[in-house]
Amino acid sequence: MSDEKVYSSFERTRTSHRPAVRGRKQLVVSGHNLASLAATRILEQGGNAVDAGIAAGLCLGVLQSDMVNFAGVAPMMIYMADTDETVTIDGLGVWPQKADVEFFNQHHQGKIPEGIHRCIVPGAPHAWLTALILYGTMSFEEVCRNAMDLCENGFAMHEFLRNALHELQEKYRRWPQNQVIYLPGNQPPEVGEIFYQKDLARTMARMIEAERQYNVSRESGIKAALDEFYIGSIADDIINYNNENEGLLQHSDLAEYASSVDDPVSITFHGYEIKGGGPWCQAPVLLHCLNILENFDLKAMGHNSAKYIHTLTEALKLAFADREKFYGDPNFITVPITGILSKQYAKECAERITEKACPIMPHFGNPWPYNNQPMPDGFDMSYETVAANDEQNDNLDTSYVCVVDKDGNAISAVPSDMSFSGPVIPGTGFVVSTRGSQSFVDEKHASCIAGGKRPRLTPAPFMVFKDGKPFLILGTPGGDTQCQTILQTFLNIVIFDMEIQTATEQARFSTFSFPNSFAPHDYYPNLLRVEERIGKEVIDGLEEYGHKVVTWPDWAWKAGGVCVIKIDRQNKTLTGGADPRRESYAIGW
Repeated sequence: MSDEKVYSSFERTRTSHRPAVRGRKQLVVSGHNLASLAATRILEQGGNAVDAGIAAGLCLGVLQSDMVNFAGVAPMMIYMADTDETVTIDGLGVWPQKADVEFFNQHHQGKIPEGIHRCIVPGAPHAWLTALILYGTMSFEEVCRNAMDLCENGFAMHEFLRNALHELQEKYRRWPQNQVIYLPGNQPPEVGEIFYQKDLARTMARMIEAERQYNVSRESGIKAALDEFYIGSIADDIINYNNENEGLLQHSDLAEYASSVDDPVSITFHGYEIKGGGPWCQAPVLLHCLNILENFDLKAMGHNSAKYIHTLTEALKLAFADREKFYGDPNFITVPITGILSKQYAKECAERITEKACPIMPHFGNPWPYNNQPMPDGFDMSYETVAANDEQNDNLDTSYVCVVDKDGNAISAVPSDMSFSGPVIPGTGFVVSTRGSQSFVDEKHASCIAGGKRPRLTPAPFMVFKDGKPFLILGTPGGDTQCQTILQTFLNIVIFDMEIQTATEQARFSTFSFPNSFAPHDYYPNLLRVEERIGKEVIDGLEEYGHKVVTWPDWAWKAGGVCVIKIDRQNKTLTGGADPRRESYAIGW
């Protein structure tokens, strides 16, 4: 008899460190267990997926307020089962009208410094409340109640936030109003200590009071809460602080702002339809990359083999090169998005991938012949090599929440923005969105600074459809790694048939061979980071392909924090996966 141990099928079933969470009625996955619990409470109270997603998103702005801000950004995608409608809400603010490239050249030597001058109009409050009016069923007070509780009564400090506050404490000390919140007693809190954000609770209370005063209807009450932020006393606080500190925001910037509600862009891949936000964010990178990869037999390469990783990496480089050249606010520039997402153009791009790693960011392609609009007169298609730049940035950002409810409605939301890169508005508990850091001080750049223009956003909402209905609701934090993380997780599921939780736990890799979206736009030609557990043999193989490989720890939080829900229509069940690299948590029923 062989000495090899014989395992029963029962002993072999676990392929992940956590069990997948399953339900038949509803499922929530978010960046923190308390946010997931808040969304679950809303569902149990009769709210729908949109109500629940907003409740979780507001909680994430409390529980992970180093990386998610009440007055930050909140791009989302919503699917409503009764109308079969899918929309995106950008949740992304715009530059003040006073802002332009000349201002930053004149006052900041062509840089976008941390502080009040990178602040743009807050997009998140408008996005959450717009979604609530159009697609929700509850009041602002109802969906805000859990977040207010976490602010007023506190929550037990968790390791992820604790580590950020310790690492970034000197940044928080730059503004006394930031320091008093995030370094109570002049020290960053430790795990298990109760952490409060009472000023933010009072801001929420002011909006709720406005809602109560004008609650002729649910919608009118929510609109009153919205007005309290953008034209009422909260707006006054924002503008008064800007006036006292040479900021750029004016009352008119806030009063004239509205989140954009749009149709998503989409592509098909092996029978699946993947929908994402438009080129105001980086979502099309994932779609473009999938189009390119459809020209390869990925399964035959083997999961996370050197050839597989090389092929994905080179496809990503091509997609990021086009992002750098073409993506920007479509209200200001013509983006050839139809061409970029065409199958013919993808085939052209695929033919550019060779057996050797491109040592720099590749030359952008020419999608104009495949576009539904001609190239604008004077559009500059000349190519200039981008200089390497290793100037570090500390812009760690973003969380995520996805919800599916009993009626099949779904939301995919990616709230974000930091509390250490700009000043808290005194008395409010929030930092006005510092997302201006994702613009460029270069008039030739597609995402250059201009008054009223949106920066090119990294947080990007996605959904995957099968046979015309939602199949996967998924997303992740991670800056420029977001599309890369979602790409790998999606392929783990649909090409390699992995169970949902297992798919979130596989070793990851990311290329950095393009300018970072965040100022100072650091750029590391040919750099490929891989989690060390990917193995020496694969790493050696990647180096033979010509990649400059640098390892991450085995479970690197910078490799993302995927949350995903799979909808099984045949069995009428839901399955959730939550990435153990961060605080992510799934709850289902």
